Amino acid sequence: MIEIFLDQLSVPKSCELNKSVYKKYFLQDGILDATDKKTLKEDVGKIRWLYTLKPSTINISPYIDEERDYPEVAILHTELLSPGRVKRIASFMQRSIPYPLVLLFSHKNALSFSLAEKRINQADKAKWVVEEIYDTKWIDLEQPTTQQADFLADCKITNFSFSNFLEFYRSIQERVLALNCAAYTGAYELNNPGTKREADVDRSSIRSNLLKELEKLNSVKLEIANQLNKEKQMGKQVELNTKIKQINDQIERTKGNM
Repeated sequence: MIEIFLDQLSVPKSCELNKSVYKKYFLQDGILDATDKKTLKEDVGKIRWLYTLKPSTINISPYIDEERDYPEVAILHTELLSPGRVKRIASFMQRSIPYPLVLLFSHKNALSFSLAEKRINQADKAKWVVEEIYDTKWIDLEQPTTQQADFLADCKITNFSFSNFLEFYRSIQERVLALNCAAYTGAYELNNPGTKREADVDRSSIRSNLLKELEKLNSVKLEIANQLNKEKQMGKQVELNTKIKQINDQIERTKGNM
C-alpha cells in the first residue's frame, strides 16, 4: 500500500535515492538513550532513504537565515515491526539526521508521518535543534477516514510550495496540522489559499498551539471523569459534573478557532 501512496506523491525520478539506512547509523553520535536503543532493536525493520530533494534534482531553491538552514529535504521510509513506540522512533530519527526530514512510517497497511521544525544551534553552528515535532496518527491506507483520504489526496508534490525548501517543507507541515485538526473539527481544511505566506506561518503556529490546548483540556477532563466515577457524595458529583461541562465548553470554543 505504501507504494500506491508514493506513486501518488509523484516525486520526480531525478530525486530518487532509494538506499538502505542501517540501524547502526543512529548509534554513532550518542543521541539515543537505553530505551531508544531497545526500541530501535525491537521495533524498527527496514529503513530506506527514498528521495533527496535538492537544487540539482528539483527546481527549488535553498533557504538560509541566521536561524534556519534548509538546503534540501529528505524523505525516508521506515517499516516498523511494532507500531506502539512510533513517536519515540520519530523523535530520535529527527534528532539524529541533520536535515529537514519527512519521515514515513508503515506497519502492515497503516502509514504515519513525522516532520520537525529545526533550527541552527547558536552555540554550535554545526548542530541543529529540534524545536517541535509534527506527526499524524496511524492512517489505514485500505480504509482511511474521509479526512485522512482528503489529506492523502492533497499530498502530491505539485500541491506544495516551490518557492524555497523552507516553504516546501512547511507546505507539508501545514497539511499534517490540518489533518490533526480534522480529528476535532470533522473536516480537513488547509489555511485560506489567498493568505500571505507570513499569515500562513502564524496560522500554523496558532493551530499547533490549539492542538496542544485541546490535548491538555482532554487530559484534565479524563482526570475529572475518573474522579467522578469514584465519587460517592452527591454534592461532589455535582461539582465535578459542572467542571466537566465547563471544560467541554472550552473544548468547543477551541475547536471553533481551528
